[in-house]
Amino acid sequence: MKIYSFEKLEVWRESVSLTKDIYNLTNDFPSNEQFGLISQLRRATVSIASNLAEGTSRISNKDKARFITISYSSAMEVLNQLIISRELNYVSEKDYILVRKKLEKITNMLNALRKYQLNA
Repeated sequence: MKIYSFEKLEVWRESVSLTKDIYNLTNDFPSNEQFGLISQLRRATVSIASNLAEGTSRISNKDKARFITISYSSAMEVLNQLIISRELNYVSEKDYILVRKKLEKITNMLNALRKYQLNA
């Protein structure tokens, strides 16, 4: 089976791991959030890895960097929704800190990858 270039990116693998964490975390949210925060968090988290994958198929480094920027923006959306979820007591302090640290690692990696693409 062929391994595509995005599958080799550590930041993509970390994003997939974060997605699994968010899915597990949101399983405990109130059911009335099914079409609110649960859906928003899950879609935004999936978007991080999806835009990385899509960006690797682009020809120009500038276009690749644009998709990395979109991934970064999705990560900021996840962070915002995570903060709101914490404020609503849907997420424990412990889980909030763990997920926030993962997001910080991912955003640092995205920034480094974007800079690499723009300078290549």
